[in-house]
Order: sequence, then structure tokens, then C-alpha cells
Amino acid sequence: MKNEYDVLIIGGGPGGALAAKTCAEKGLSVCIIEKRPAIGVPVRCAEGIGEDLIGEFFDELNPKWISEKIKGAKLISPDGSSFYLSPEMAGNEVGYVLDRKFFDRDLIWLAVESGAECYVKARAVDAIMEDGVVKGAVIEYFGEKKEIRAKVVIAADGVESKFSRYCGVDTTVPLRELETCAQYLMTDIDIEPGITVFYVGREVSPEGYIWIFPKGDRTANVGIGISGTQSKDSSRAKDYLDKYVKKNFPDGKIIELIVGGVSVCKPLECTVADNLIIVGDAARLSDPITGGGIYNAMYTGRLAGEVASECIRSNDCSKEKLMKYDTTWRSSRMGKALERNYQIKEIFVKLSDAQLNSVLNSVNNLVMKEFSTLTLIKEIIKTNPRLVKELSGLRKFFE
Repeated sequence: MKNEYDVLIIGGGPGGALAAKTCAEKGLSVCIIEKRPAIGVPVRCAEGIGEDLIGEFFDELNPKWISEKIKGAKLISPDGSSFYLSPEMAGNEVGYVLDRKFFDRDLIWLAVESGAECYVKARAVDAIMEDGVVKGAVIEYFGEKKEIRAKVVIAADGVESKFSRYCGVDTTVPLRELETCAQYLMTDIDIEPGITVFYVGREVSPEGYIWIFPKGDRTANVGIGISGTQSKDSSRAKDYLDKYVKKNFPDGKIIELIVGGVSVCKPLECTVADNLIIVGDAARLSDPITGGGIYNAMYTGRLAGEVASECIRSNDCSKEKLMKYDTTWRSSRMGKALERNYQIKEIFVKLSDAQLNSVLNSVNNLVMKEFSTLTLIKEIIKTNPRLVKELSGLRKFFE
């Protein structure tokens, strides 16, 4: 570990790995710092990603990255009725459930093979600030503290994002917009192969949902997310999950348990500062409806690497120059989806179970030409005219 690099990346997840790979490929010296002792664990994620989304980064997928190909989804209403969401052309995969333990490690391998350095069990405990400008980080590595300076620091340290706070960026998530989550990896359970399942309703998952993401034969990620304001003694995410598992998978075997939080708020007002870029969950870029963030992390990580490289070559890493990163992702398909989905989430989270039943039962057995949240919302609006007034502010997204 050297004292100075062109780029220092805090966090070894998909966002940090893509940022590192991009910078290293452009000939920059890069250091990745990961606080955990191993890349890819614990897996604090349901591990799902769309086929078209991951296809933006890889022409071919390593088979060991894929736990299950997903061909459709099933949505279950509060009253227990259900309907399937499936592509119009049956048989086409619409996404994958990844094995993040392999996937994340291989992304780091790609970055290291491109020339980046990676250090695990290395924690950023403070930022190096000079005249209000980020100059690097103080790293605790095997009991010793070390200063590492860099021309650009990329914060990719997840929803906690302590490093951004060290730099003076307010990354606070309002409690009502923080989903508290619990997930079991279960086996010996009866599931539909290739089908992701979602349960909604205030009784089973207040202001959130339960998910089943298949990971192979009779094996799946079974998890839940609920609003932070709904989390109380004896009514926490794990309590709701245990109640669901006891009822639906009484003979299933639990292999792993993970807990954590996911932000479903608006993105940070600004995701750059002098010599600093914030990516992925650290920038509050998880999807406000689903909580998904793998693609968003990878997209912003790669973009951060591209912009950082340009600014370092021009010898100007000021906030003004790094703003290209912020304006680019906001105007992208991802940025527009975040804006739209936040507004949709704010409306749907207020619906009662009776209203949810009415809305979801109206689109029973919908066949979509395109498998996406946007398409689903469009169809819901078509069959629920009463929602049009409430969603009128979203008209620009549906035209």
C-alpha cells in the first residue's frame, strides 16, 4: 500500500470495482479499500438484476455468476390473490439472480488484472481535508493508521457511507425512507423455478414487501423490507419474516441470515465535491420502489471512473469539473427512473390494503411487452382511472 495514488476508492462492491477497473484501464494508479475481510460477503442483497441491464457491462456472463435465470414474476395482493407478470414472448429470460459471492469477487479480479490494487480489512476512519478540499483518507489497516492521498477519492461504501460524512456531505436518510430488511437463504422449500415472487400489504410487510428470489433447486433468498417507521419491538423486519416463513415454509431449512438497511429516498442533492465522487448506495441511488441497486452502482461506478480519469488528465478535479458525473447520471435513463419511481413510491406507500387489492386485482394476469416497473405502472393507471389524478405529476414519464 503506497502513500499516494491517482484514485482512491472506498468500498469493494460492484460500484467500487467498476470505478477501479475503468480508471486502471486508462493507466491511472488505483487503490481499493474494503473494510470487510473478504469481497462479496456478507451478501446484503436479494441479488436480482435485469438481463438488459447487466448486458450493458458484459457481452457474456460467467455461468458461475448466475444462480437462476428469471423468466417472470408473481405478485400477491394483501387478500392472497395473485397474478403473473411475464414477457409477451414466452421463454425469454428477463433477468438473473446472481451469486454475489462469485460475482463481486470476479469484478474485483477484473479491476486488479487491469492494474488496480485492493486491500481488504482496511477501513477508512477519516478524510484528509485541506482548506475544505478532500485530499485522501486515513486508513486503518491491521491495527495501524496510514494516510493515503489521492487526486480523486470515490466513495463507494454503501448506504452507511461514513466516508462521505467525513468529507462534510450530509448523507442522512429519513427514518420513513429507510427500509429495514432481513433475508434468509433457505433450502428444501417449494418454489416456482424461474419465478420471483412479491407479497405486498400492511399485514405482511408494512410499507414494503416480501420477496422470494430463486437460487436453484428448492433454494431461494426469502426476505422482507419494511419502513423504518413501522419497525417496533416485536414488529421488526425479522419478526414479520419469521411469521411468513413459519406459515409458508415450515419445513424449510435456513442456511444464512442477513440484515441491513436500504434507502428509498431521493438521491443526494449533489454527488460530487472537490476531488470527491459518490457512487451507488452511498449516493442514495437505490431504486425507491424495489430497493435494487446493483445496476445503479455499476453504472455510476463506471461513469465515476470515466469522469475522474478525464479530470485527472486535465489536472482539474474541482467540484465544477467533476459535476459532469452528477449531471450525466441525472439525465440518464437510470436518473429519470429514480425520479419517477420516487414519486410513484410516495403514492403507493399510502394505499390501504383494500386499495392495493383493488389496484392489483384489476391487472390480473397481465402480459407485458416489456418487463419493467414503468410498464406495470402504465397498465395499472389504464385500469385504475382514479389513480390518474394522483399520478398526474408523473405524466411526463409516461408520454
